[in-house]
Amino acid sequence: MSAEAFSELKAQLRGELILPGDSGYDAARKVYNAMIDRRPRAIARCVDVADVIASVNHAREAGLLVSIRGGGHNAGGLGVCDDGLVIDLSRMRGVRVDPNARTARVEGGCTWGDVDHATHPFGLAAPAGIISTTGVAGLTLGGGLGHLSRKYGLTIDNLLGADVVLADGRFVTANATENADLFWALRGGGGNFGVVTSFLFRLHPVHTVWAGPTLWHIDQAPAAMRWYANFIRTAPEELNGFFAFLVVPPAPPFPEHLHLKTMCGVVWCYCGPADQAEEVLKPAVSYGPPALAGVGPMPYPVMQSMFDALYVPGMRWYWKPDFVKELSDDAIKKHVQHGSRLPSMFSTMHLYPINGAVHRVGAADTAWPRRDVTWAQVIVGVDPDAANKDRIVSWAKGYWEATHPYSAGGAYVNFMMDETQERIRASYGENYHRLVSIKQKYDPTNFFRVNQNIRPATAAGESA
Repeated sequence: MSAEAFSELKAQLRGELILPGDSGYDAARKVYNAMIDRRPRAIARCVDVADVIASVNHAREAGLLVSIRGGGHNAGGLGVCDDGLVIDLSRMRGVRVDPNARTARVEGGCTWGDVDHATHPFGLAAPAGIISTTGVAGLTLGGGLGHLSRKYGLTIDNLLGADVVLADGRFVTANATENADLFWALRGGGGNFGVVTSFLFRLHPVHTVWAGPTLWHIDQAPAAMRWYANFIRTAPEELNGFFAFLVVPPAPPFPEHLHLKTMCGVVWCYCGPADQAEEVLKPAVSYGPPALAGVGPMPYPVMQSMFDALYVPGMRWYWKPDFVKELSDDAIKKHVQHGSRLPSMFSTMHLYPINGAVHRVGAADTAWPRRDVTWAQVIVGVDPDAANKDRIVSWAKGYWEATHPYSAGGAYVNFMMDETQERIRASYGENYHRLVSIKQKYDPTNFFRVNQNIRPATAAGESA
């Protein structure tokens, strides 16, 4: 389509319409994962809800493919599409905190760093993520794991409502009493149902946490992994910790003698009473003993941004996820075999715990179905150099193929890249057919399909 074809949309926007050939086009089409290189026909950089409505209406009437960009952090780069219109919310970054009600109204283009900046002065936080540059919208709509999950649940368990622009251009509110079926679907169903222009979150009293890593030498990995698997099941819910294989970054706060060593470890975050921190963390910092116990008090936003400098935008990522219930001895052997052979300094495997408060929400209460698993596992090959693409992809696929037989079926949709329809169905389990029915109601033409797609019944060829 020529620039003239977008002239009507451009005239309606308060924000910017960026076209191929414009000076900012290449920068605007980039997303966090540099493995993704797509060229849209136009990018509508919206500044308000009216811009979003105009963009949705224009794309629908012109028959354009649409992708929705929030923070641009999505594993599969689903915030950008080839030969279509990107509805970019990255300028919609307002956050309004109500400290008395302990809520925050958050616009769809925010990152979690924006939210932490606004909530921390009130001693409050929303449970979400481990990197502050992650977009609020994508993480929330897929479920939302993070450092506070065991104590306060998933991000969707703290979502009170959302404002949404639907495929037909209508603006609606979804919460427990208005469009309750849509509200149910938004809590885990991804970007399948509309453009969420703002979220209303419940906040919790979190200010200073005791946090940081414990690291063990790789020859300790089988025992450390087995100990962690048992410990995290019954640890106090105020204590969260995800297990990882990693190459130690050659920078502070890591001691020089550990730099660039392949190790295993757990990144801890304790959000309970300060006077109980040392007692609760004692097993975590003493087991092994570890080669490094770098746990101490810090403001929660510091913990949330701890990995920002390591995982900067513009590196190449390849992701392979699974849900996991148990870590058998055979599974641990496979993990150590592949986790000890990381193909780059940035590549890793994480096991994020899904228990505690997460398990007290019913499987049918939100679209996120897997309230019965223990971890969300993700294997990521990461490197800044395009020349290493095949190496990191081959390692991630090989690791996943070795450990997948020990998984619980399905995976966290926010960790998915090029997955099949069968994997998407498996990830939603018994909630899938209800999601198909709600998709049929709110988006019967599958207008919003650049996502881990839930097809409406008419497109899926199945009964809702």
